Amino acid sequence: MSLKEKLQQDWKDALKSKDKIKATTISMARAAVLQIEKTKSIKLDDEQIIEVLAKEVKLRRDSLIEFEKGKRKDLVDASNAEIEILMNYLPQQLTEDEIKKLIIDIASEIEANSMKDMGKIMAAIVPKTKGRADGSLVSTLVKEYLSK
Repeated sequence: MSLKEKLQQDWKDALKSKDKIKATTISMARAAVLQIEKTKSIKLDDEQIIEVLAKEVKLRRDSLIEFEKGKRKDLVDASNAEIEILMNYLPQQLTEDEIKKLIIDIASEIEANSMKDMGKIMAAIVPKTKGRADGSLVSTLVKEYLSK
């Protein structure tokens, strides 16, 4: 079963079980996928759908910060619930230690040792972490590594 089919089936199941948050969250994710497919006139594969879902998670995490500043616990709780639902469709997320090991391996492989080489490391690491780690976290860890 493709990821798109799984989203469709889980959405139907959520509607049947009257799980409003899950149904709404999956519906928004499906809409984001359909929007890209219609805009670009292409059919997304599972890898591309994972990218879309990762962006949806990132949007919600960014919103969380603002909701917390505004002391909107209701919106914080809703965003956390949506993130948890979407994370079920993403591959296992990398830990900071796993990302750091990847950075070390890539840096030694391409002989990167200064901030000038950040672009080279990012170009090499992004394909390996796409959908499995937050890009801003990866960027921060690369900066930390290169500033040592």
